[in-house]
Amino acid sequence: MKVRTTTGEKIFDVVNVIICIFLTLAVLIPILNIVFASISDPVEVMKHQGLFLWPKGFTTKAYEIVAQNPNIISGYMNTIFIVVVGTALNVLLSLIGAYVLSRKDAMLVKIFTLMIVFTMYFQGGTIPFYLTVHTLGLTGTIWSLILPVGINTFNLIVMRTAMASVPDSLPESAMIDGAGHARILFQIMTPLTKATVAVITLYYAVYHWNSWFNAMIFIRDRSLYPLQLILRELLIQDEASFATAGGSDALALASDAVKYATIVVATVPILIVYPFLQRYFVKGVMVGAVKG
Repeated sequence: MKVRTTTGEKIFDVVNVIICIFLTLAVLIPILNIVFASISDPVEVMKHQGLFLWPKGFTTKAYEIVAQNPNIISGYMNTIFIVVVGTALNVLLSLIGAYVLSRKDAMLVKIFTLMIVFTMYFQGGTIPFYLTVHTLGLTGTIWSLILPVGINTFNLIVMRTAMASVPDSLPESAMIDGAGHARILFQIMTPLTKATVAVITLYYAVYHWNSWFNAMIFIRDRSLYPLQLILRELLIQDEASFATAGGSDALALASDAVKYATIVVATVPILIVYPFLQRYFVKGVMVGAVKG
């Protein structure tokens, strides 16, 4: 039987479509502007005012200069290492911490949970954080960008709530059969909460990919700079200094085009990851939503 739609429902649907179109354009136009500017003729880039709604000529010279810049290449390698190693460590520590906090029979679990949640709202600040990292001897090393941010409290709480939603009978049955806590965690709890694990994995990866502040205060050796710190320097320094860093070929190219190309190079990889994890978003966040 065909369901009749009222006039109000039709208007509501039309308004929803219009809003979605505007939101899509608001997201898509800035991305297209950067991409089109990066492949446009450098002279046209310098002369153009406003948004690029289509390329002005076509050239890949900007990408060639980006690829030849040793700072960009080393920054990419450093960022990939930080993202892979840092995210793996983050997820591992979050899984272990969430498992402990989700066990109702764990000793002092409520006190530890309150202490951990406390850090979400009250922090020591940048100077105590720097002094702590310096005292541990991590400053000047790439590990200063990984170890001090081993766990994000919000992600830990989300993961803990997801594990707490698993029926107690499952880990209890496994324990009766002789399974230890490590086996219960990695062979029972983790597969049952894989949607939430996928979501926090993406959260951690995006954090590491976009992070630049810790590198700015802890790293002095340019060979250890992550990509985002290189990009930040590129966007705020004058054109002449970047041309010198990029090599003699950069002198012939408008630095604006190179900046656009660098932004594309730094952004595309993380955008490619999103579609593969999108199906986990709603389920993962809802299952791990903070409940009472």
